[in-house]
Order: sequence, then C-alpha cells, then structure tokens
Amino acid sequence: MLRVDKINVFYGDVQVLWDVSLKVERGEIVTVVGPNGSGKSTLLHTIVNLNHPKKAAQKDSGIFYRGNRMDGSSPEETVKLGIAIVPEGARVFPEMSVLDNLKMGSYIKKAREVREKTLEEVYTLFPRLKERESQKAKTLSGGERQMLALGRALMSKPDLLLLDEPSLGLQPMLVTRTFEGIREINRKGVTILLVEQNVHYSLEISHRAYVLENGRIVLEGKGKDLLNDPHVKKAYLAM
Repeated sequence: MLRVDKINVFYGDVQVLWDVSLKVERGEIVTVVGPNGSGKSTLLHTIVNLNHPKKAAQKDSGIFYRGNRMDGSSPEETVKLGIAIVPEGARVFPEMSVLDNLKMGSYIKKAREVREKTLEEVYTLFPRLKERESQKAKTLSGGERQMLALGRALMSKPDLLLLDEPSLGLQPMLVTRTFEGIREINRKGVTILLVEQNVHYSLEISHRAYVLENGRIVLEGKGKDLLNDPHVKKAYLAM
C-alpha cells in the first residue's frame, strides 16, 4: 500500500534521514519506534508532503502509494489519495466546538458525501466526543483532545492513517484506551503507520515494526519479535 524507498532528507545542509526504506501492507499496523530526535516525525511529514526538505538525487528513491509516486504532491492531494495524519500533540482548533472540529476533517468531496454516517461512526468509537460535541475544544482534557484529533482524521475517510506519538503526555489509563482505539480503527479496515516512543504498547499491537535511530533504520521485524530483541530490551524497555 505504501512504500518508502531509500529516502534521504535534509533540512538545509543538515541530513536528517539516511536511505530510509519501509513498507506498509493493506490492513497492517506498522510502527516506527526510536528515541527523540531520531527523525520519526520528519519521516511522517515527508510522506504526507507537509514539508519539502531537500532530498538526495537517487533515481530509485521515492515514496509510492498503491504503486504511484506521491512525493512532491501537495498535502491536499495526499488527503484526496486517502491518507490522513494525526500530528504530535493532539492539535485541534481550540476556539471551535468539538462538532465543528470534526466537520473540518470532512472537507474533501468523498468525505462530505458521507459526513453524517462517518460522524456517527466516530461517536460510536469515541462516545465522549458525542457528549462534548457543543463544547469548545480548548475545554477538553488531554485525552479527549487526542480522541478529537483521531476522530477529525477519520472524518476524511482515510485508507491509511499516520499517527505521530498519539500517547504523548497522556496518563497511563488513557494510554491504554488510546491503543485500544487504534486497534479498533484498524479492525474497521484502516491501515495504520504509527510513530511512538511507548515501545511496549506500540510493538504489542503492531503486525510489523521498524527501529529508527539517528535517521537510519537499524532493525525491522514483527512487532512481538522486536519486543524480545536484545537491543530493544536494553535500549527501550530497561530490561
């Protein structure tokens, strides 16, 4: 479904990603784990064309979605292809109501046509949002804002959902609920590429995973296999 081939990403003269390659098959949850500053968010932002850092000129490098090259497209075109991203930090429109935030996610034609049906699906997945639909987003708790950010992304009817640190700053109980929600979204047919620092939870729910360190992929494999990898245990699980 998604293939990233040997991309090299720069900010000015500073290289951030080195020959990064990964793939996401339809129906999977694929996780990229790694420490702060390893390039995880840069990878997601490059995939969805939210930024356009300089890339090394390699004929065989690029980003491909369903077999078609997509790097260099606009963010709007990326959404129309069926890809949505939930940025780090549960970013919502604070002065807008929960309902209006959700509606903002359904601005493309295919999503507008089924807006009411999708809204009910989001409310079924996150009942708290239905209870809070008339409140301003700024009045929500951190966990509720994360639900809202996820729900808004789902309103675009994505086939592929990119999640950037969805558990960041949440209390342990809410972290568990967030990952349960991610699993449920995947069960409903949405393919997921997840970036996370919470290694245990993210690898536990992943079909496959990659470890990104200093801008390079250093390990890959099945999620539960990486949980037992000696390097992962030592570096990320304090075992």
